Amino acid sequence: MNTAMTTEGYRALHAGAAWLDLSDRGKIRASGEDRARLLHAMTTNHVQQLKPGSGCYAFFLNAQGRILADVNMFCFEDHFLLDTEPETRHKIFEHLDRYIIADDVALLDETDQVGTIAVEGPDAATILTRVGAPLPAEPYSTTTWGSRTVARVDSTGMGGFFVFAPIAEIDGFVGDLARAGAVAATPDEASTVRIENGRPRYGEEITERFLVQETGQLQAVHFNKGCYLGQEIVERVRSRAQIHRLLRRVEIDSTDIPAAGTKLKLGEADAGEIVSAALSPALGKVVAMAYLRTNNAEPGTELSLGAAAARVT
Repeated sequence: MNTAMTTEGYRALHAGAAWLDLSDRGKIRASGEDRARLLHAMTTNHVQQLKPGSGCYAFFLNAQGRILADVNMFCFEDHFLLDTEPETRHKIFEHLDRYIIADDVALLDETDQVGTIAVEGPDAATILTRVGAPLPAEPYSTTTWGSRTVARVDSTGMGGFFVFAPIAEIDGFVGDLARAGAVAATPDEASTVRIENGRPRYGEEITERFLVQETGQLQAVHFNKGCYLGQEIVERVRSRAQIHRLLRRVEIDSTDIPAAGTKLKLGEADAGEIVSAALSPALGKVVAMAYLRTNNAEPGTELSLGAAAARVT
């Protein structure tokens, strides 16, 4: 890593532990006897097989199979917690509320009462252990820590945990993390690392423009769970193998960051479109995420951006 070009939060995400304040992420609590049945019918993953302490990643789709939102879903004894992007907080709440008819389901938006602090990087577990947090073992699993919940999820692709805590406890918790050795990371630092790792974010690389299979995030989908909203389109794409573009990570031999919408070329032909890009201090060049035509999406494919060489990784 070229440390002369890096910042403290960036270095911590790569080689230590950084904390990020993600409190503006939406947090929706779903309770009531029919909560699992409703969420199972409204999302792409198998909610009804979740047990307290476990969780999953899932998409909400519309009837046309387009992606309305993504969610980290955590199962507890008497409710589910839906953790989602700030941009989709109200959309998910209204979408679910519209489909509650005779169901015993109650929704509560807890975003303003519960903060979210992420601790990410190779030393994240060490830092949280120093401050006394019990660590969940499996991806998307949770542990209870007094009034707090620790979930094994991360936002940058570097591994780590989200800690959900009452708003009144956030400042004290952040102070504890700093004393234990965690470094604050800015949104820009986190975004750079996320793009370096090819981790898509809803609202940037994933939007309503795209179908599930185009995103490559098939961990969000259970293909044998039965019917759910948008399932017919997902199954049609799977059975016919009709997919015309794929989200891929691309490295570009340049330090000029291209704008979203910039076209990548294969010879003289358009090969795909960049949706996000960042200058990687570790690589000394641009990394990007792009939707590429399927026949141009194989790792190792050589592309170009103006005079700069690019390749699919």
